Order: sequence, then C-alpha cells, then structure tokens
Amino acid sequence: MTNEHNELPTEHDDPLIAFLHKTIRFAVRVLAILMVFVIFWGVGDVIYVLYNKLVSPPYLLLSITDIFKTFAAFLAVLIAIEIFQNIVMYLRTDVIPIKLVVATALMAIARKVIIIEFNDITPMYIFATAAVVLALGITYYLLGKHHKESTHV
Repeated sequence: MTNEHNELPTEHDDPLIAFLHKTIRFAVRVLAILMVFVIFWGVGDVIYVLYNKLVSPPYLLLSITDIFKTFAAFLAVLIAIEIFQNIVMYLRTDVIPIKLVVATALMAIARKVIIIEFNDITPMYIFATAAVVLALGITYYLLGKHHKESTHV
C-alpha cells in the first residue's frame, strides 16, 4: 500500500535510518500493547469505584458528584481506546491520523469540562478551556470538510 507521505519508511537509502525507523515502529507496537493494559485497568477501576459507591451507605445510590466522577472515569477509558485506535491506525498506514487525533483531543477536553469544579477555578481558566474547545471544534470541522472535498475530486 503506497501512501502520499510515509512517516517512518522501513526501506530507506541509509541503513541506519531504516533500522531506526524499524526500531521506532517496534516501540509503537509496544505502546499499543501497553495501551490495551491501560484500557483494561481503567475498566477495572470503573467497576471497582462503582462497586464501592453502591455498597456503601446509602446503598445503591449515587450522588451527582459520584455520577460525574463515574462519567469522567468512563471518558478516561474511552480516551484510552481512542489513543489505541490512533496507534493502530498509525501502524497500519504509517501516517499520523490527524482527524482522529483531533477527535481524541476533543473527547479529552470534553472530559475536562464535565469534571470541572467551578468553585476552584478562575474565569480565565474557563475562557481558555472555551478557546481550546472552539479551536479543536473548528479544526475538526475543517478536517472533515477537507476530507469530503478531496473525495469528491
């Protein structure tokens, strides 16, 4: 499969560069394996936290704070899955999947917004977070628009 640009070609004129590229690709595979462990660890953590909250008084009830913490834990696992998908996509194509990276960043900032404790932050923090959300949203939109235009050519 030929790509327009290949981040780490395993075939290169310089044998040292080819070896280094193969080494980095091996490291990316190790990262993929480790990310699977992180995902399962995160799922286990979500189960453990939910179990502890549900078996402590008041039984089988979650406060709104507990629910938001649970959402944050779920989103952390979903972000880990997105990162795993980024790694797998990179291994398959040798091209960094920019749209998927931006989508992962959007999910991460959404998680941050969900767990914000508004009593502890400054207005500048809220404006900065809003600016990041806006910038990522626009970037994601433009990447999607560019993809649609390039497929219609």
